[in-house]
Amino acid sequence: MKCIRFSAPVAIAVLLACAPVADAKDVKQPKLVVKTLDGKTFDLAAERGHWVVVNFWATWCGPCIKEMPDISEFVGAHKDVVAIGLAFEDTDKAEVDAFAMSHPVAYPLAQVDVYKPPADFDAPRGLPTTYLIGPDGNVSKKFTGPITRADLESALAAGSKK
Repeated sequence: MKCIRFSAPVAIAVLLACAPVADAKDVKQPKLVVKTLDGKTFDLAAERGHWVVVNFWATWCGPCIKEMPDISEFVGAHKDVVAIGLAFEDTDKAEVDAFAMSHPVAYPLAQVDVYKPPADFDAPRGLPTTYLIGPDGNVSKKFTGPITRADLESALAAGSKK
C-alpha cells in the first residue's frame, strides 16, 4: 500500500472534509413544520404522544407508489399513529397535486424543497426513505427503501418495548 503525505494545512482540510456530519438519528427530537398540499400545517412537535411515520417519496418512484397503500392501512389500523408524506422532487406543485388526486392516501402530503430539505432529517440518498418517530418525539427507526405494513408493525412493536 502506498502512503501519501500531506502538508499540515491540506491534512487538516482532508480530515475536516471527511468528518462525520450529524444525521437524523443524532437529532434527539427532530423538528418538522410543513405546509400540506391542502394548505394546512403539519407540525411534528404537535404530534407528541403519537407514533409518526415521516415518508419521503416522489411521483416518479415506483416503490414509493407501491408502499403508499400499506402506510395508509397502517395509519388506519392504529389510532395512535399519524403519517406525513413528503414529496421530495423538483417539480411543479400542480403535478404533485394531480398525483395526490389519483393516488389518495389516509394521511397528509406535502412537497419539500430538494435543495433545502428539512434540517433535522437526512436528505434522502434514495427513495423511498421513511422514519418512524416515537411518541416521545425521538427517531425510533429509519428505513431506506420500500416498506410494508408488516415492516411498520414490527418497528412499532420493537419501539414500544423500549
